[in-house]
Amino acid sequence: MNEPVTTDHPEQSLARGILGISRAPFLLLPITLVAAGATASAYDDGFSWLATLLALVGLVALHVAVNTLNEWSDFLRGIDQRTARTPFSGGSGTLPAGAVSPGFALGWGLAASALGAAVGVYFILQVGASVVPLFVIGALLVLFYTDLFARLAVGEIAAGLGLGALPVVGTALVQQGSVGAAAVAASVPAFLMTFNLLLLNEFPDIDADRFGGRRNLVLVLGRRPGALVYALAALAVPVWIAGSVIAGALPPLALLGVLPSLLLRRPLAWAFRHSAEPVPVPALGDNVAWNLGTNTLLAVALVATVLLQRG
Repeated sequence: MNEPVTTDHPEQSLARGILGISRAPFLLLPITLVAAGATASAYDDGFSWLATLLALVGLVALHVAVNTLNEWSDFLRGIDQRTARTPFSGGSGTLPAGAVSPGFALGWGLAASALGAAVGVYFILQVGASVVPLFVIGALLVLFYTDLFARLAVGEIAAGLGLGALPVVGTALVQQGSVGAAAVAASVPAFLMTFNLLLLNEFPDIDADRFGGRRNLVLVLGRRPGALVYALAALAVPVWIAGSVIAGALPPLALLGVLPSLLLRRPLAWAFRHSAEPVPVPALGDNVAWNLGTNTLLAVALVATVLLQRG
């Protein structure tokens, strides 16, 4: 177990603790999701800076809430004390190190949930009832991901929806009150990549998750089938993007979003040939970079297309 964190500056220790339980390095994901949704909406003829900024605040808050409540629950169930941590899996180690208390973590997670909910209520009042289903589903995913969905073998699907497809669709929806073809097309890779982000990160934590009562796809299917599910979902991303361009839902420049799939070389090599072995840490990093890079390049391609059309 890690030793408690000590520092001559308590406020710095608290700040580090908050960043730790919030999983700050992973908060780049909601930024790329909002960018993809907002630029897809702009391509579909609807954009608002205010709506985009508020969507970003709300989504970051909800991501902080999910991360923090997950850390709190995993610590209480003894999962975090049993993981072999990597930069991408196994929890932050903040609570086992004593940087903040479990009570503080719970309060921080609920406060972040409240902020995200406030943004959702604002959008319901401004945009209308079409936001309500997304609001309800998002609230359920945030509050019950760790202690329900992750124990029913649907945690990967819940993550793909809550931190993938729904944010892209939702960001587009609050721009103009409707969702166009580009936003729907951009939401599918977002779902698949966040699904895979969680799935691959579950392999190093198999024993700890089993001890803590989780039922994820790796535990239910086994290592080899779980790795093949990862590979199938990964390969579906560039295929979907290319198909969406051919179908006219995305502009030709969106093919830029295929380029980050080159980063899948190491994760796919592991999935097809070495799934009985631990996932190499560089492959875990490539998985994250692929996710962020694809969402970002799709957003760049969409905004570039809008600017070229207007120029």
